[in-house]
Amino acid sequence: QVQLVESGGGLVQAGGSLRLSCAASGLTLSSYAMGWFRQAPGKEREFVAAITWSGAATYYADSVKGRSTISRDNAKNTVYLQMNSLKPEDTAVYYCAATRRANYGQSNEYDYWGQGTQVTVSS
Repeated sequence: QVQLVESGGGLVQAGGSLRLSCAASGLTLSSYAMGWFRQAPGKEREFVAAITWSGAATYYADSVKGRSTISRDNAKNTVYLQMNSLKPEDTAVYYCAATRRANYGQSNEYDYWGQGTQVTVSS
């Protein structure tokens, strides 16, 4: 059974940092590209960042580019999202997801999803 479990969310003041983790089990993480998405109340789920299976390439939404870094440790079956200079508009539930396809920005291209972790940024 495939499981993706996010952690690291919480309440932080604007300008602060958080590192989200996504621990995978039941699959060989190195076979999948991984993505982070987020969903704020009343809004659609949106792409945040993605990383190829080897970690050689990363992709970011314009809204987080320069403030966030996605990385992975395949030996630990874990993917990370480091978020800096957080803004109130970053408040959302953050999800990690796994895909074997290459259209990283599209949520419907992902095969497996975690349950999400809440990030709240206060002003």
